[in-house]
Amino acid sequence: MRIHVVNPNASEAMTQGIAVAAAGAAPPGVEVRTTGAAGGPLSIEGPVDGALAVPWMLQRIEEAERDGVDGHVIACFDDTGLDAARCLARAPVVGIGEAAMHCATLIADRFAIVTSVPEALPVLRANLVRYGLASRCAGLRAAGVPVLDIDAGTSAALDAIQRETRAALEDGADAIVLGCAGMSALAASLSEEFDCPVVEGICAGLSLAAALAGAGLRTSKRGGYAAPRAKAR
Repeated sequence: MRIHVVNPNASEAMTQGIAVAAAGAAPPGVEVRTTGAAGGPLSIEGPVDGALAVPWMLQRIEEAERDGVDGHVIACFDDTGLDAARCLARAPVVGIGEAAMHCATLIADRFAIVTSVPEALPVLRANLVRYGLASRCAGLRAAGVPVLDIDAGTSAALDAIQRETRAALEDGADAIVLGCAGMSALAASLSEEFDCPVVEGICAGLSLAAALAGAGLRTSKRGGYAAPRAKAR
């Protein structure tokens, strides 16, 4: 089975980090192909970055579809371009945000999301409502650290993420969802430090994409995810 993981931003360093995380999280028998959306913004921190990233990301989805992959994972917690990708693909497409949130509900009564910057919060609030999970979320907390600093693993970034994790648990969360692909390497250490489940989206996304593909399920081409009509571009 081959799963395509796409980083919707243009940071080569972040794409490499996602590739390492994906290789480590891949279920047995799953071959991972990781791509980056060269040409888009270097990080996605709010609606403008997300909109600018989508056309480049969709190119990677189309290319992987032609190559016959069995599933796709969008490695941005905003689930950037998820609906459009599902329209283009017959293979299952999973966003790491939706995947991580759903996985958290299976192991905890209430979860909190710790993300990067405040600009991300409106997008995540809207996604929680859309996924029907707002009532299960104990809070959204922004560490106030740029995505690329998180990916670089600076001490200031780690301190801020630890601070917000602690505050989220004090507010009543039973599990933490890491709201940035660049946080994936922190899941195990945070889980041990705070003695609670910490869900990161790359592992969750790969697990769900592989499960869907393994079950023979493909994206519906009826209704909202129907393939786009052919038009000149």
